[in-house]
Amino acid sequence: MKMLRAALLATALSLPLVAGAYAATPADALVIAQNIDDIVALDPAQAYEFTSGEINTNVYDRLVGYEAEDTTVLAPGLASEWVADDAAKTITFTLRDATFASGNPVRPEDVVFSFNRVITLNLTPAFILTQLGWTPENMADMVSIADGKVVVTYEGDFSSAFVLNVLASRPASIVDEVLVTENAVGEDLGNAWLNTHSAGSGPFVMSDYRPAEIVRLTANETYFRGAPAMKTIIIRHVAEAATQQLLLTSGDVDIAKNLTPDQIASLPADTVKVETFPQAAVHFLSFNQKTESLTPPAVWEAARYLVDYDGMTETFLKGQMEKHQAFWPKGFPGSYDETPFTYDVEKAKQILADAGVETPINVTLDVINSTPFTDIAQSLQAGFAEAGINFEILPGTGAQVITKYRERTHQAMLLYWGPDFMDPHSNAKAFAYNSDNSDATYTATTTWRNAWAVPQELNDKVTAALAEPDQAKRNEDYIEIQKEAQASSPIVIMFQAALTIAMANNVDGYVNGATSDFVYYRLVTKE
Repeated sequence: MKMLRAALLATALSLPLVAGAYAATPADALVIAQNIDDIVALDPAQAYEFTSGEINTNVYDRLVGYEAEDTTVLAPGLASEWVADDAAKTITFTLRDATFASGNPVRPEDVVFSFNRVITLNLTPAFILTQLGWTPENMADMVSIADGKVVVTYEGDFSSAFVLNVLASRPASIVDEVLVTENAVGEDLGNAWLNTHSAGSGPFVMSDYRPAEIVRLTANETYFRGAPAMKTIIIRHVAEAATQQLLLTSGDVDIAKNLTPDQIASLPADTVKVETFPQAAVHFLSFNQKTESLTPPAVWEAARYLVDYDGMTETFLKGQMEKHQAFWPKGFPGSYDETPFTYDVEKAKQILADAGVETPINVTLDVINSTPFTDIAQSLQAGFAEAGINFEILPGTGAQVITKYRERTHQAMLLYWGPDFMDPHSNAKAFAYNSDNSDATYTATTTWRNAWAVPQELNDKVTAALAEPDQAKRNEDYIEIQKEAQASSPIVIMFQAALTIAMANNVDGYVNGATSDFVYYRLVTKE
C-alpha cells in the first residue's frame, strides 16, 4: 500500500507532507481517486463513455450549454446570443470574443469545421447531430457563415428547442481547426491525436492522459469566464474502493468518487464531508435477442419479477441508487415514476410455465468488474436461479464490457445508460426505437445493441412524440411510451443512480449535475 501511495504522489504531483503521516495536496491542485477504465475515446467526435464526457465538458465549450452555475438552465456558451426561425428551420448564432487554449481565436470557421468533422468521421456519437438531417453531402448548406455569424439549418419535425438541446451535447463541442489540422494523420481529421490531447477553449487543457492510469488537466488561463482557481486537476485511476478510502482519509487525494455505502458511513467527519448528487443514469439488465433462449416475451416478463429491487436498494445500494423502472429518469419532465414490479419468484415461475418456456436457461451475464456492479450481478444470479435462469457472470473492465455490447456479442448484459442530451427523446430513441435491426447498420441504442426489432407501432409513437409541438402533450406521449416499453421489452430497467461523493472538508464549489456531461471543476476552491 505504501508503494501505491508513493506511485500516486510521484505521478500526480510532489505533495508536501504535514505533521505525522498525513499528506496534504497543494492549495491550487485537486486530486481525485476514480475508476476511469471505461474510457474508450476522448475525441468529442468519438467519446461516448461517462468519464469521457466529464473530461470533454471541462476542456471544450459548445455554442450553448448547461453550465456549472445552474445545470438546469440552457445558457450561452461560445455563442453570446442566437435567433431561432422555426418556420425556416434555422438558428443564427453570434459568437463571443473568445480564444482557444492554444491562443488561436474562436472563429465561425471553427464551428463549421467541428460540426463537419463529426459528420465526416461518423463515429459513435455522430447520430446525435445527424438526426438534424445533416449528411456529408449537405453540410455546406446546413452549417454556414453569414455576416460573421454561424447559421445552423436543420431538417425534421421538431422545434428549435430540441435543436438547441442537441447543440448542447458532447459531439457539438467546438475544436480548434488550426491545431487539429496540424496534428491530423492522413484522413483522420486529428482523431488519433485528440484521443490523447485536447484542442478546446474550455477552462482546462488535457495535458496528460495515460489509459487506466491518470488524466491531468491544466488550467486555461485565458478562459473567457475567468481562469479556474485550481491550476491542476489530477484524476487518478483507482479501481478499488478500499484504496480510494485510504487515499482520501490519509489526505493523499481530495475526492473519492467510488466508495461503498459502508465506507461512506465510516469516514471521519472532522476531515471528510459527503455530498449526494441525483443522477440521470438508469441501470438495467438486458437480453440479446440473438440468443434464442432469451427471445420469448415471457422471459422478459418473468425477469421483471426476479430482481430484488428493495433488497438491493435497502442494503448495498443504499445511497447509491433508488428503485426506478422506466427509461426516463425521475425528476425530469416526461418521467414515468410508477414501479409496478416487485421480487416475486412464484409469479415469475408461473409466467414461464404458462408460456411453455423450458428451464433451466443457462446464460452468460457481462458486468463491469467493480462495485456496485459485481454486487448487483451476484444478487441477480441468486434471484434468477430460483426460477431456473442461471447466470454465469463474466466480469470485465468498463471498456471491455461496453465494446462487447456495441458488437452485440453478449447474451445478457448489466449496464447503465445516461441521456445524450437533456430531452426525453434521447432515452426514448435508446430504449423504445429501432427502425433497422440489421447487423450492418450500427446504432448507438440499447435496442439495436440487444438486437430487439422494436414493433413498428412503438417506433411510430417515438417519432410522433418528437414532433409534438405542445410540450405538455409531448410529456404525456413519452409517459405512454415508457409504460409500453416497461411492460414488454427485453430491457429490464431497475434503478436510477444517486452519486455519493466523499471529499476533503476544505473542498468547495464542486459541481456534479445529473449526467457526466455536467461535472465541473472550474468553480472548485480549497480553503
